[in-house]
Order: sequence, then C-alpha cells, then structure tokens
Amino acid sequence: MSYGENYIGTPVGTGRPRADGITEPRYYWDPVIAPGGFAFYEGDMFDWDGDIVAGSLNPGGIVRLNLRGVRVAGEARYLEELGRIRDVEVDLDGAILLLVDARDGALIRVTPAS
Repeated sequence: MSYGENYIGTPVGTGRPRADGITEPRYYWDPVIAPGGFAFYEGDMFDWDGDIVAGSLNPGGIVRLNLRGVRVAGEARYLEELGRIRDVEVDLDGAILLLVDARDGALIRVTPAS
C-alpha cells in the first residue's frame, strides 16, 4: 500500500493507499516533500521542543511537524531557498544543523537569528 509515485509518474506498488488489515500512516505529504533526514527537536534555542524537523529534497528546506502526543497538530515550512536538505541534526546548544544535498553542498548551522 502506498500514496507514492515513482519519479516517472507511475504508482509505487499497487497504487492503492488502503486495504483491509493495513494501518495507514498517521501523516503523509501529497505532494511528497521527498524527506531526507528527520530529527526530534530537543533544545532551548527554538520553541519547538518535542517537534519533528525534517529535511526536504523537494521543494527543499525544512518542514517542522508540531506534535501533540502522537498526532501531528500542525506543519510549517522554512528555508526552501537553501534547496535540497539531505539530513537534519540538533546540535548540543539547540541549533539546527542542515546538510545541503549538492555537489558543493554545505553544513549550515541554523539559529533563530540566522
């Protein structure tokens, strides 16, 4: 079961998103953000404690999922101008580290002031 499409536009698997006995995902993107890395934010630099920060390969940037318990209560997108983000980590001081997916890629340190 899948909500996905291959790069050539054909469905992934059967192309059916649901079937008896299969549990659907709690959250998904349509169209997909082509997620790279994920991190649970634990820190004091942003007011995002316990939220998920995901790198996006398409359209790029990061996506924050605000969690309430095990449910996604909201979504916000940031820094799409950085392009494809391959991985996300949270530094010891709470800054967010982003690995840009490019030939001349960079490791970018994100703080509220940046």
